[in-house]
Amino acid sequence: MATLGVGVIGTGSIVNTYVKCLAELEDAELIALYTTTPSRVIVAKNLFGAPVLTELEEFLNHPEIDLVCVCNESGLHGNAAIRAAQSGKHVLSEKPLEVTTEKIDAVIKACKEKGVVLGCVLQNRCAAAYRAVEAVVKNGLLGKLLLGNAHINWYRSEAYYAKNPWRGTKKYDGGAALMNQGIHTIDLLLNLMGEVTSVFGDMKTLVHDIEGEDVGTGILNFKNGAIGTITAGTALFPGYPERLEIYGEKGSILMEGGNIKEWNVQGVSAPQPSNKRKNASGAADPAAIGHRNHKIVLKDMIDAIREKRAPMVDGIEARKAVAVITALYRSSEKEQLIFL
Repeated sequence: MATLGVGVIGTGSIVNTYVKCLAELEDAELIALYTTTPSRVIVAKNLFGAPVLTELEEFLNHPEIDLVCVCNESGLHGNAAIRAAQSGKHVLSEKPLEVTTEKIDAVIKACKEKGVVLGCVLQNRCAAAYRAVEAVVKNGLLGKLLLGNAHINWYRSEAYYAKNPWRGTKKYDGGAALMNQGIHTIDLLLNLMGEVTSVFGDMKTLVHDIEGEDVGTGILNFKNGAIGTITAGTALFPGYPERLEIYGEKGSILMEGGNIKEWNVQGVSAPQPSNKRKNASGAADPAAIGHRNHKIVLKDMIDAIREKRAPMVDGIEARKAVAVITALYRSSEKEQLIFL
């Protein structure tokens, strides 16, 4: 089977994760990277061991690149993804796929028109512990769902924002604590609890000198009648592992830092603990998150391209969390309930 050629847009810290994954995947190879910053070329070439291009047309027309991984600023994902699709390349974007649903819809349309596969990296869905929870919930073993809570009470220093000034901006980051840090756990919550009908949010910037929120809360009403809450922050020192709580009429499951903390499901035994190391949380340090789940996402994307099928998180799935988060932002601005 021919090796799939991969090109990466962006040379930030997240690219380290992709390089590690591709080095461990036998059926994919890193061909080149693209950056708009000429000063990053030599640094990135030495760091990642691959050619670094500064001309987008040259990058997108590279004959050996089959899949483009979009890893630049969140608010620029859409343009990069559309340009890649128009060049006939398959697209895998970091989260969020884009910072507005309108931009996501444009990406979905471009990929559909060109017949290329579109995927988004929401890698926390791949964790074994979460998959065990997902199986119980989606098989109805918790019964009627009653309450779902997502808490991402993290901490980021001033240096985190100063190092990359696009972070925390509405244009390039789409917001802050919810859109950047919280989106992974919010995605897990929505995947378990189902469609959201309305939200009420309250966002504040209390500590950091940023546009977006460093503390935020939200109330969610689900189509199935359940309710939910979200809390998120990047000013909550020292930062605590993200928490996901699912309550049904037949029991409840609590996850913390990607691991099962409590399992109380009537008639269903808790899954046996894995001998592998536990999942790491990015509560205070984004670099603490490993690359295992990214590797699963990349492998699934490669298989999806070869099998001509949708990946585990396609554009429609990736849109859901962004729709809820942006609705929470609108709710906070208008101080009113927002219907989706």
